[in-house]
Amino acid sequence: MGGLFDDDEGDVVDDGLPAYEQDGPDLFGTEPDELILPTEPTPVDDPEMDVPLDEYDEIPIDPEESDEADAEAMALVAEPAASEPVELAPPPAAKAPTPPARPDAPLALYRRYRPDTFDQVIGQEHVTVPLQRALTNNRVNHAYLFSGPRGCGKTTSARILARCLNCEQGPTPTPCGTCQSCRDLARGGAGSIDVIEIDAASHGGVDEARDLRERAFFAPVHSRYKIYIIDEAHMVTPQGFNALLKVVEEPPPHVKFIFATTEPEKVIGTIRSRTHHYPFRLVPPRTLTAYLSELCTAEGVSVDDAVLPLVVRAGAGSVRDSLSVLDQLLGGAAESGVSYQQATRLLGYTPDSLLDEIMDAFAAGDSHGVFACIDKVIEVGQDPRRFAEDLLRRLRDLIVIAAVPDALATGLVDVAADQGERLTTQANGMGPGELARAAEVIAKGLTDMRGTTAPRLHLELMCARVLLPGADVDERGVHARLDRIERRLQMAAGAESHAPRPERSDAPAPAPDPAPAPSPQPEPGPRSRPEAPAQPDPWQAPPQPPAPAPRPEPQRQAPPPPQPVPPAAPAASGAGDPAVLTTAQVRGRWPEVLDAIKKRRRVTWIVVRENAQVHDFTDGVLTLAFNNPGAQESFSRGGSDQVVRESVLEVLGVAPTIRAIAGNEPPPPPAPAYQSAPAPEPVQQQPPAAAPPSPGAEQARANIQATQVGPIDEEAEAQESPDDIDLDDDGAGADELLAKHLGAELIGEEEPEL
Repeated sequence: MGGLFDDDEGDVVDDGLPAYEQDGPDLFGTEPDELILPTEPTPVDDPEMDVPLDEYDEIPIDPEESDEADAEAMALVAEPAASEPVELAPPPAAKAPTPPARPDAPLALYRRYRPDTFDQVIGQEHVTVPLQRALTNNRVNHAYLFSGPRGCGKTTSARILARCLNCEQGPTPTPCGTCQSCRDLARGGAGSIDVIEIDAASHGGVDEARDLRERAFFAPVHSRYKIYIIDEAHMVTPQGFNALLKVVEEPPPHVKFIFATTEPEKVIGTIRSRTHHYPFRLVPPRTLTAYLSELCTAEGVSVDDAVLPLVVRAGAGSVRDSLSVLDQLLGGAAESGVSYQQATRLLGYTPDSLLDEIMDAFAAGDSHGVFACIDKVIEVGQDPRRFAEDLLRRLRDLIVIAAVPDALATGLVDVAADQGERLTTQANGMGPGELARAAEVIAKGLTDMRGTTAPRLHLELMCARVLLPGADVDERGVHARLDRIERRLQMAAGAESHAPRPERSDAPAPAPDPAPAPSPQPEPGPRSRPEAPAQPDPWQAPPQPPAPAPRPEPQRQAPPPPQPVPPAAPAASGAGDPAVLTTAQVRGRWPEVLDAIKKRRRVTWIVVRENAQVHDFTDGVLTLAFNNPGAQESFSRGGSDQVVRESVLEVLGVAPTIRAIAGNEPPPPPAPAYQSAPAPEPVQQQPPAAAPPSPGAEQARANIQATQVGPIDEEAEAQESPDDIDLDDDGAGADELLAKHLGAELIGEEEPEL
């Protein structure tokens, strides 16, 4: 190849070789005539270009050209700039101090506090103690199977066992912590080449099992044993287990196997039979709560007492899950620590205030309060299903408290002390039958709520069924209805025993009248059957109407202390200025009222705490519903209403009128019940017709009247015990007693067969 080239001095020279001749297109398709060949450089006429570089300084400069250039420069400086003024850069500011380097975020709590010894493992003493004894006695097996729920310490215990086996002082139940093997396997250590952890979820095939089998026969590098920790062992395929069977059955002396799994039943029997099986369990709530409290103290973060039970509940007995939840709460904690409100909002649990409100409404039979509480649940964005779950949990606690009086002391119900008193009050307000039925209704409704498109509707239907025990015809419904009937009968008996007391002085006067009353009864009886007015006369209507007049006086609780009650009106008007309270608000702060009552009078506190609950608060009248008439009588007789009134004034700023009733029904309903007693018109329309031809009934009435005490002795009445229950049934017949107390209606009488 020949051509022209530039030499080092820039001259074009010929290499003396023949010129390149192309007889066809090249690799790029270029024809010979299109080929661009180098040409000689074009000579330059400028003499300065021929000056070598080292002679540029010696080039002469024309003085006239220099003067002209200087004049042009001066003119540019003197003339004002026609363009916009140039904005000068600001002076350099003082250099800001470099912020200190922030430390790296710490590891997660479950990694920072991973146990290093068996003594640090909590809640698994049934596993750690036998393993420590086996290490002490030098009776270590070649294969172990650790099973149990997630997060309970299976893999951690496997690492601790490997650390104990490879310690230079071992095998020992307590690793020294100073040798190389202990440091490598410690928390945050680099790991040991002789302790191999395998995730069977991704390495459970037959090929991985064969590779493990081949490598198992090689001796350990610098430890006593080569230990294989196979996590998620249930994910190993049957072929993989079969490949491992021989080496697990007869391993080399330096090999140990530790299988960890959550489903031990999926490990084939031939492998499981060759291992020592240790089942791990969930950690008890009390143990886990104490452990979390220690960690919070170590972290230097304040946590409310009610927060840790929520964390334990969210973790469901798993230590790792509980630590993850606690780590999340600590990460978002304020300077004051973690509050209960923050924990409930973050974890999605129902606040205790809502549960207390709906349970108080259930106990009082307050439908408006129940559905208003459900509306609050929806308004705050609470999941209806989660609310139902929390409500079922509350019902469980109440059932246990109702069945076991010392459930709080023995730990069957683990709640705070102040909350325990509230639960006891709620359990006393509902019978065991009602609680059991309500729990069954909520549990069944939870199953129906799964996948529903109208969760609020299902929740409202559940609560409506709880309010209406008559909707169920099964055994639970019958028991619930019996509970309510018993309380209503107690209420009626209490009201009757209390209402006639102001009229005891008048009672002796109408008492003698019932005796002659039966004699004129047979004649007008059959004829006056259709005439309602004639019926009261033969059945001693004259003595009975006086009783109905005072009977509407379940409102008597206000009249008996009429002297202290009138001052309540001005006090209430003056103290009720802050706000208009609702029944739900009074129920929510009732524990504080109980504390105030306890400070004033302990007897009143015991009676109210054990037997009473807030039934209603309307127009400055606080109605307390007592479980039995005896408690109501004790409350009304001892002047306890004034103590309660003062306590309510101290806590709520309102001095209401206190009204006590027996049972869970409001005061108005008893009035119709009592009016139906004097109105034996419908009941007595049938008895007069059957009365003459029924000597059996007449004989029963005569026997009952024969057993009645005559006119009440004024002196004995004055000396009677204040604890005696008043009865106003003197002179009443059997039919009337059945109608009045049990709501029975006589439809006819049969002649006894001779």
